[in-house]
Amino acid sequence: MNIYHINKGIGRTVEFKGLKAQYLFIFSGGLLAILICVMVMYMAGVNTYLCLILGGISGGLLTGQTFALNGKYGQHGLMKMGAQKKHPKYIISRKSIYRYLKSNHKRTDI
Repeated sequence: MNIYHINKGIGRTVEFKGLKAQYLFIFSGGLLAILICVMVMYMAGVNTYLCLILGGISGGLLTGQTFALNGKYGQHGLMKMGAQKKHPKYIISRKSIYRYLKSNHKRTDI
């Protein structure tokens, strides 16, 4: 029987079979959602083989994409990618050039 060591130290991230941090939760949540969808399709009367084929294909795609994202972006990559999307690519200034060149000597102090 295989023994899997999960979280072997304080302060280390959760890791299982190479999946780290948020990818582990994406993987487990996705597999749970696929299982529920297959069960609903089976109870709705869809052909058994069609349910198994759709569940197997979607589970395989989920597994492949999750491991690919884990390998490409690393432990904190999805958070960094999400933060990068929120930053503007460039700052737009709607003022005319004349307003930048004009001196501001008419200001009075009270």
